[in-house]
Amino acid sequence: MTTAPEGEPVADPALRRALTAAGLPARGRYLPTHGWVSRAWVGEHHVVRLSDGRFRDAYRHEAAVVGLLEGTEVPHAPHIAHGDGPDGPWYVSERLPGRTLHAAWPEADPSARRALIQSLGSALRALHQMPVPESLLPPWLVDALAGEPWPAYHPPLVSAAPAQVEAARRRPGHDPRLLADVAAWLQERMGLFAEDRPVLVHGDLHGSNVMVDQGRVIGLIDFAEASAQAADAELDTLLRWCARSEEFPPTPGGHGLERSALAEVPRWLHGTYPELFEREHLRERLAVYDLTMELAIYAHHPEPGPRSTAHGRLTRLLRGQSHLDDVLSQLDGLVE
Repeated sequence: MTTAPEGEPVADPALRRALTAAGLPARGRYLPTHGWVSRAWVGEHHVVRLSDGRFRDAYRHEAAVVGLLEGTEVPHAPHIAHGDGPDGPWYVSERLPGRTLHAAWPEADPSARRALIQSLGSALRALHQMPVPESLLPPWLVDALAGEPWPAYHPPLVSAAPAQVEAARRRPGHDPRLLADVAAWLQERMGLFAEDRPVLVHGDLHGSNVMVDQGRVIGLIDFAEASAQAADAELDTLLRWCARSEEFPPTPGGHGLERSALAEVPRWLHGTYPELFEREHLRERLAVYDLTMELAIYAHHPEPGPRSTAHGRLTRLLRGQSHLDDVLSQLDGLVE
């Protein structure tokens, strides 16, 4: 905790400025934490986040999405205030009790884990019943799709995939044969998405963005990547978390959960929210979602290592090999 006793002014000047801007007392105990793109302070009643500014209007977008959730059955952390200050964009929400699903998972026994995933399924069903404008996208992602610097990984956006092929072709050192094969592969499958009905999709759903307490989910958090998508787009990150959990540490330099500890998650989620898995040609659709993610990395990532990794994954996807093969084997006979 901060060294300030209860009721005394907070020591960190950036935290103090954010609390004052939010109209809250700049006093009390706050635990500082660090995420991937922001600093945060967890107090007894509020959570304060301070962005590094890479994601244009991310907090404004999140506040708008959370506003849509008010009065619904979707568990979330209520928004208090947000804005821009001398230290960068800031966002204040109510503090939820409990801890993240990532933190709670190792200590939970199989019965408790199953109950948590069942609760998550109910939360997702409520989220996906939310009607949203078809144009709902994070502003920073709109910028990236328009050719601005690509700030991060992002939720799959199938409609943008052909444009990302062209973006990859403009990159020095690209593999023209691979991209020709990707373009043809995509063209054969775009019709699978013609009848999609957009709903509110979180877009970054994994253990660190789910709050749990007393054996149930009490909040989905961090809606900076929320968008209007088909509901099964939610499975891209969620199943990626199960299949490649080591890539989802809660903080830089941290450790993800063991893959084996998440092996039953898809089956448990299917048991509670089967309609999420009932889209025709779901396996093919998931492959398209995965390919659009890897294609964006191949086209835009500034570092050669991740681009090389994406090249290999694109090659395997075209051969019919997916990182989801083992995960989906848990659902053999239940999904197409």
